Amino acid sequence: MTDTTHPPLAGSGRAGVIHPDLLRGERTGAGARAPGASLAEAEGLAAAIGLAVAYSAVVTVPHPRPATLLGQGKVEEIGAKVAENQIEVVFVDAPLTPVQQRNLEKAWACKVVDRTGLILEIFADRARTREGRLQVELARLSYQRSRLVRTWTHLERQRGGRGFLAGPGERQIESDRRLIADRIAKLKRELEEVRRTRTLHRASRKRVPYPVIALVGYTNAGKSTLFNRLTAAEVMAKDMLFATLDPTMRQLRLPSGRNAIVSDTVGFISDLPHDLVAAFSATLEEVREADVIVHVRDASHPDAAAQKQDVETILQEVGVDAGATVIEVLNKIDLLPAEAQMTLAGGAERTDALLISALEGSGLDALMARIESALSRSDNLHDFHLPLSDGASIAWLYAHGRVVERADADGFADMKVGLSAADAQRFRHRLEQALPHAAD
Repeated sequence: MTDTTHPPLAGSGRAGVIHPDLLRGERTGAGARAPGASLAEAEGLAAAIGLAVAYSAVVTVPHPRPATLLGQGKVEEIGAKVAENQIEVVFVDAPLTPVQQRNLEKAWACKVVDRTGLILEIFADRARTREGRLQVELARLSYQRSRLVRTWTHLERQRGGRGFLAGPGERQIESDRRLIADRIAKLKRELEEVRRTRTLHRASRKRVPYPVIALVGYTNAGKSTLFNRLTAAEVMAKDMLFATLDPTMRQLRLPSGRNAIVSDTVGFISDLPHDLVAAFSATLEEVREADVIVHVRDASHPDAAAQKQDVETILQEVGVDAGATVIEVLNKIDLLPAEAQMTLAGGAERTDALLISALEGSGLDALMARIESALSRSDNLHDFHLPLSDGASIAWLYAHGRVVERADADGFADMKVGLSAADAQRFRHRLEQALPHAAD
């Protein structure tokens, strides 16, 4: 198949970053974004792939042009900056049509990549697991298929057949489209296998079973730092967009002694390409199946409210139930002055959010207690009369349930324990096989 993709962007040199302010209505409400903050995020995306930003600007676009998105005057002005700063690639922080991308590359005599293309480059550079690589390749091929336009003149050659019965043949572009479609179909089959495997793993966990706590949030909100702090793991946590992509799961021991599993998921971002959302659906099934979702927010970010709305939108897109148990956590309060922390605390009391600093470890006791409380809401209280000699069963109840009361007398332990329906059924089955005389 003819390669119509650009060479990898990572570390390719000097870059320009343009954020088109498309002025789609007035900037009001929780989803409003300041152009300056959007430009800073765009620069962070470029830095995440190893580009050195030599020039950046917000460009007001009152009327998007079909041919170039930007007005002719702005195209020429930016072209001069590109030449002056010897820029090799320009990142336009908006979706570009294939025609707009081609025309801007001609006008600026350099590589041009849009928001979708750059995010896909970052994901391709960071994915480490086989599943992650499959998901990224599927998203990139879906994106690439839309770029097979007449820009690529070499694809217009026909492949003729032999003999007088042969037709005009197949154009190279048609061949490439067919090969891409075949590869996409193969990737979808492989990802379906991954999904089945993940379902089996999830089923085996339910037989154990431990409740699952999923950490979600906008990219760079501090999820991985919190994950490391809670579980003593060593997941890479850097001040960088999409520092980690592949989901990681670790065991967490709650204050009551109950065990749970914490899942660190990929960070979300505004205007996340739909192809990526679809490709990562297998990974995000962990979020849908979680018993508790912890929404980690960057309290210090100027667009924190808009980021919250973006995360909630994506959670809806991946099928998270509206009634799911979600704990909202305002992270990075260590970056705020004391007065701002007090103001935030007043607002948090009204919204039931928790204030923490994953980096410093403050507020984590309250978070653990909130998680414990959320998990306990689905528990039903059960009474058990167990011989003290059966230490394994007593230990099992402490590990899987919430021991509310316990009284030891005459060689027996009378225990009132909060258990989920599944755990209660499993424990009764255990007792029936080992201790038929145990009472409930």
